[in-house]
Amino acid sequence: MDTQSLIYLFVGLSFALYIGIAIWSRASSTKEFYIAGGGVNPVVNGMATAADWMSAASFISMAGIIAFAGYDGSVYLMGWTGGYVMLALLLAPYLRKFGQFTVPDFIGTRYYSKTARVVAVICLIFISFTYIAGQMRGVGIVFSRFLDVPITLGVIIGMGIVFIYAVLGGMKGITYTQVAQYCVLIFAYMVPAFFISFLITGNPVPQLGLGSTVNDGSGLYVLQKLDLVLQDMGFGAYTSGDKSMIDVFCITAALMIGTAGLPHVIVRFFTVPKASDARKSAGWALVFIALLYTTAPAVGAFARLNFIDSVQNTEYANAPAWFKNWESNDLIAWRDKNGDGKMQLGKGDAFQGAPEFAETVGANGERIVANEAADDNVNEVYVDRDIMVLANPEIANLPGWVIALVAAGGLAAALSTAAGLLLVISSSISHDLLKQTFRPQISEKGELLAARLAATAAIIVAGYLGIYPPGWVAQVVAFAFGLAAASLFPAIFMGIFSKRMNKEGAIVGMISGLVFTFSYIAYFKLVSPEANVAANWLFGISPEGIGVIGMLINFTLAIIVSKMTASPPVEVRKLVDSIRVPRGAGDASLH
Repeated sequence: MDTQSLIYLFVGLSFALYIGIAIWSRASSTKEFYIAGGGVNPVVNGMATAADWMSAASFISMAGIIAFAGYDGSVYLMGWTGGYVMLALLLAPYLRKFGQFTVPDFIGTRYYSKTARVVAVICLIFISFTYIAGQMRGVGIVFSRFLDVPITLGVIIGMGIVFIYAVLGGMKGITYTQVAQYCVLIFAYMVPAFFISFLITGNPVPQLGLGSTVNDGSGLYVLQKLDLVLQDMGFGAYTSGDKSMIDVFCITAALMIGTAGLPHVIVRFFTVPKASDARKSAGWALVFIALLYTTAPAVGAFARLNFIDSVQNTEYANAPAWFKNWESNDLIAWRDKNGDGKMQLGKGDAFQGAPEFAETVGANGERIVANEAADDNVNEVYVDRDIMVLANPEIANLPGWVIALVAAGGLAAALSTAAGLLLVISSSISHDLLKQTFRPQISEKGELLAARLAATAAIIVAGYLGIYPPGWVAQVVAFAFGLAAASLFPAIFMGIFSKRMNKEGAIVGMISGLVFTFSYIAYFKLVSPEANVAANWLFGISPEGIGVIGMLINFTLAIIVSKMTASPPVEVRKLVDSIRVPRGAGDASLH
């Protein structure tokens, strides 16, 4: 069976599995739709949480960014890993004991205010739609290359699949679908990593292979060879970074803190029977996540080495098949600037953003790039960072079934997180805005219908954002983390650990943090992208890291306003105390 047939087979079987699980576990009540009935086993929930957490950014984009950014790319690895630990230790058990359906539910009840609940919903929608744009972009990339359809059509197909199991099954269907998706994505990530590590170093364990010598007789370690190769090409050393220390710190902190404010991850801890199970499922999730996250640095380094070996000084007429495959999907491109017919990599980007192709072809058969950069830029190759993990098996000439497996894994990663985000959006609209705020008399049947309609509308918006994303997958996701760090995290954290924080402080803090962070990101990424350089950044902090400043603004204004206004009612202060009391954990009612 050829590779393309294997891809159709693997992807088709995985989709059939997801849809079958959704039909089997269809939600019949709001409790099942929102929190899967509240009785999910901690190990199962840990695996589902890992799939929810390891999105297209983790599977597709993180190793790709590390491959090209080297040391600077480690901010994503450190931030996302550390953030999950913070979430597990600081928030998850307490939120489960509080016993609400959603994050806005917690904020609305803790801050005894419908206004606070609505503001939390608005923050959640900004965060979730920013995050989901990256996931749908990932879906489009995978479909575009492996199923040979345009990215736009790929996004639309992905929307349809998510619609079936997210709208039909709710959290119950998503939970068990995500367990299957975790198994697919981790197998798809690890198998090629084992193969490539063995081919390059002779050690099949990628974590160990990264610290081993290369199988070329040079006696050089992997990172030593990568440093030398890149320096010979005019780049900086792979193991050195160009980012300023303050920007590295802020991006890492924004990713860590933002993790602890991500509503689609937090809601997973509402699905277990009690608070102690929330801790257990958090521990299991960390184990499952660590399998991929400890492998990503090796995958990034191996991918960069293989890419250079395959492309550098190769005549375009003899370009490997994988290059032509990705070129046909506008995700890689070459422009022969010196007229020698060879592809040459050098410092600097050949093109600003994705390449735009004219209708004609060049002298060597390449498609003409309409928006080429200045002629003094020696780099002739454009490559979309998001393709590196997906293209890695092809570049390394691995068997067709491995390529097909990676395609299925990439889709599993993107779809699992997209489904979780869509559920968070729909439940916030149906439960927090309708049931708890504007239409408290709505029936359970009506609330369930509203949740499904909200999920449908959210899928349409998510698809649009996937077709027109404001950056690479991991980059877009980083913006979502910044928004979460600046808006929801301070309100949740102070809601648990500060009896003095009141509704006025929380509302002012959430609004100020969200507005500042979103405005900063929108200015540099949408309004004036040409100004997005370090010289123009506030304190030298990039849009990916500005969420830390937004968080400090949130905390500062919230504390000032709370001290200037009335203390929370006595029953709210007692409620805060009860959340942190270990005895009787898990006994809090849902309302």
